[in-house]
Amino acid sequence: MVSVTRAVFGDLPLGAGTVEKFQLQSDQLRVDIISWGCTITALEVKDRQGRASDLVLGFAELEGYLQKQPYFGAVVGRVANRIAKGTFTLDGKEYQLAINNGPNSLHGGVRGFDKVLWTPQVLSNGVEFSRVSPDGEEGYPGELKVWVTYTLDGGELVINYRAQASQTTPVNLTNHSYFNLAGQGSPNIYDHEVTIEADTFLPVDETLIPTGEVAPVQGTAFDLRKPVELGKHLQEFHMNGFDHNFCLKGSKEKRFCARVHHAGSGRVLEVYTTQPGVQFYTGNFLDGTLKGKRGALYPKHSGFCLETQNWPDAVNQPHFPPVLLKPGEEYDHTTWFKFSVA
Repeated sequence: MVSVTRAVFGDLPLGAGTVEKFQLQSDQLRVDIISWGCTITALEVKDRQGRASDLVLGFAELEGYLQKQPYFGAVVGRVANRIAKGTFTLDGKEYQLAINNGPNSLHGGVRGFDKVLWTPQVLSNGVEFSRVSPDGEEGYPGELKVWVTYTLDGGELVINYRAQASQTTPVNLTNHSYFNLAGQGSPNIYDHEVTIEADTFLPVDETLIPTGEVAPVQGTAFDLRKPVELGKHLQEFHMNGFDHNFCLKGSKEKRFCARVHHAGSGRVLEVYTTQPGVQFYTGNFLDGTLKGKRGALYPKHSGFCLETQNWPDAVNQPHFPPVLLKPGEEYDHTTWFKFSVA
């Protein structure tokens, strides 16, 4: 059984609308999602002692989400991740996007899908959000109709993304939740044990754009096919952290992607997806300046993201999985976040 309750979360400035919060609850999970950016604002899971903690970084009030912040819990699009120099060419026409991350365009631009109000519809076991991204929004071609559905099934949070385009456009949607399995507000994720089921990854240049090489993980710091304890691993390889796309076995079927285990609490997160890649990000740019829920400060490495998605800059790299959505087709991807205790 899943219960869904609806409440007001806050009002946008200048009468721009009311943001609602939807609380999804099963016997194992409680998830709060708001209609601003389809953002997950809380996710409560019990530890092996039966004590519930909120595992996602974020804010208690709407104001927190309206300030400059690193996409906590939000759906990002029209194209998640980076597009080199914010430009691409389609059918002989060059498109220029906003440059908002060094020399590149990141997560849909200045006002991406994370910074808009979505239209909610309550379902028996979750909530569906929809919106129409107008032709030319943030420089992207064509109108895009988008639906994002969150449902609960026991210990599993399921996110489905669908989209339809009026003209050919790149589309890449993901959720940017930052997790800490010890509970949000815990100082770091060094005691988390991480496994990622990927034989290859994408090396990046100094602006974090893939070089184009699809490199084997074998014998590198990126070989996470067997569990590694994060803190020790970063130390051993003298790494600042991960912010890389791991290449998953290409198929539209549901498949295992990653597993994170926190020995202290016993909590386990397993991720399954239909997407061809996952961006593993260890919160390298968090700097402790944002004040989160319950007065928590979020320093570097205090949360991790597993952003299931297409490969970064795919629109400019023809040998990457196809990222273009054509009229008459449907973009349809699902990611499963499965929580348990070991």
